[in-house]
Amino acid sequence: MAKISRPSLKIRDLTLRDGQQSLFATRMNQATIDKLLPYYEDAHFYIMEVWGGAVPDSVMRYLDESPWDRLRIVSKAMDSKSEHPKALLSALSRGRNLFGYVPYPNSVLEGFYKEAIANGLNVMRIFDALNDIDNVRESIRLINSLGGIADGAVCYTVDPKAEPKEEPKGFMGKLKSMFGSKPQEPEKIFTDRYFVEKAKAMEALGAKIITLKDMAGLVNPSRAASIISALKSEVKVPVDFHTHCTPGYGLASALMAIINGVDILDTNIWWFGGGSAAPAIELIYVFCQRLGVEIEANMEAVGRIRKELLNARKALADYDLNRDKMPIEFDPLNDQLPPEVAALFETAIEFALAGDEQGLLDACHRIEAYFHFPKPNELVKNAEVPGGMYSNMVAQLKQLKSEDLLEDAMRLIPMVRRDAGLIPLVTPTSQIVGSQAVLVALDRKNGKPDYTTTNNQFISLVKGEYGKTPVAVDPAFREKITGSPVEKAYDVSSYKKPQNPTLDDMGGVSLASNNEEMLLLELLPSVANGFLRKRRGEEHAARMQAEAAQAPAEVVAEVAVAEVEPITGPTLVAPMGGRIVSVNVKDGQAVKKGDLLLVYEAMKMENDVEAEKDAVIKRVLVSEGDVVNTDDPLIEFQD
Repeated sequence: MAKISRPSLKIRDLTLRDGQQSLFATRMNQATIDKLLPYYEDAHFYIMEVWGGAVPDSVMRYLDESPWDRLRIVSKAMDSKSEHPKALLSALSRGRNLFGYVPYPNSVLEGFYKEAIANGLNVMRIFDALNDIDNVRESIRLINSLGGIADGAVCYTVDPKAEPKEEPKGFMGKLKSMFGSKPQEPEKIFTDRYFVEKAKAMEALGAKIITLKDMAGLVNPSRAASIISALKSEVKVPVDFHTHCTPGYGLASALMAIINGVDILDTNIWWFGGGSAAPAIELIYVFCQRLGVEIEANMEAVGRIRKELLNARKALADYDLNRDKMPIEFDPLNDQLPPEVAALFETAIEFALAGDEQGLLDACHRIEAYFHFPKPNELVKNAEVPGGMYSNMVAQLKQLKSEDLLEDAMRLIPMVRRDAGLIPLVTPTSQIVGSQAVLVALDRKNGKPDYTTTNNQFISLVKGEYGKTPVAVDPAFREKITGSPVEKAYDVSSYKKPQNPTLDDMGGVSLASNNEEMLLLELLPSVANGFLRKRRGEEHAARMQAEAAQAPAEVVAEVAVAEVEPITGPTLVAPMGGRIVSVNVKDGQAVKKGDLLLVYEAMKMENDVEAEKDAVIKRVLVSEGDVVNTDDPLIEFQD
């Protein structure tokens, strides 16, 4: 039995945030989490990731819940009175973008981080989707100054695949192919040194933890070994490894990271592990037992969480891509593995220590197959996308009744990514590129040229407003998308704080009733607007009901229902289902080709809808806040 000489392994549990985001499109409600929390206090994880990422957006958008309440409830439940240190609570922040899709000024960053730490947050994992160090600088400083722990995350990505080569044509082409010099391989950009230098820059800024953040699961075992060992030799703070199992590397690469000295490993608990999520802690525990490495977690308490998580997963069946083939039950403390399966763990370790990547992967895939974890997803592997991005695309396209576009959109992702400057795919760039790939697929389906339809955030990305891309965007492509070949950075001094309107129809109250809600309006204006309007509406209804109970009964007159005028003129229809953000025109208005008619939100991206020709608007058929389906009529024009 192979043993390695290294300290114990700390665990960051991702189950309540990244696990449910990757596997179940962030649909776990507060009632389900409340059932799990009593079991977590005794698990003694080093860190629990419970917030950030898609949580603030999704809990408002899909669950009609307050993200601030979620953080407070978890923090209160984990306020351990035992002698054992409580788990640190962590969240994921996009640096200058926080949880939103635009860069924010320092005042917004400070206000948000201050509120988050006051409500129980300890560790903020800070990353930038472009690995632009300037975009994380202020967040690291602020988190440290406010008493939190800044975790600097370097986003892993890979160099582009070679473009398909055309066969040489004609006699001269064949001669050149036979005797000409071989084309030079493109320069490698995402080398080990690239990631180490980014990590060292974050450490120099004050990061207290460095994470190699492999959001797409593309770190293969050999890269995990080389990058983790390089980080361990060149940075002084603890090193964390975050990966996913989607393309089939996750378990094997996690083992390589352990062997090469990683300090903290991100895992999920059984029913929320594997597939497009991080590896299951139970399999990591089996490996560590054989390596002689102590896992710093109470596995008996983990077992109690595991039993309750099965019910949680069943409750999320509508969003579970693998509900018909879930993993078999497994308790690593009490279940005896069949000899041939136990031998696979030993074989995997031997291959890992020998540096035999293919042997290691084969052994790990056989282990995962035995436990019925999903097979490697070749579509995701080839498209090089994060698991959370994939599950969200599936959920959103299903909601839009456009599932037939999934494969086409996935195949287009590498092209869109290259065009946009070879950006890593992690929120928000994963959402931006994923949404744009769907729009290109729609363009092709409708017989239009690529990029006929673009979302606003993609335009901003190509323009340069999100920061410096790893590779410069082709000026000709930038001009095609933005109207100018010149790169233009976002000017945070031009940021305008959203208004907090007075709701006259709800008794004259303000939309945001406190600082927390105002921050939601600043970070996620579109979804927060609807969420807060509903809260104020409920409060107004309660007040009216209370007043009605005190007032004498009144006779309510019948109101005649006006007949709806049928649509007879040409219409503009919704290119994709979504929600109306703003309407920029009115009935009877004359518009010219290219005029902005309205803005709608689909797949969390805002999209401009412009007039395709000069026309006169007969009727606007939608209002701000309306939810529309694909091909629903939006505007009727005069004949």
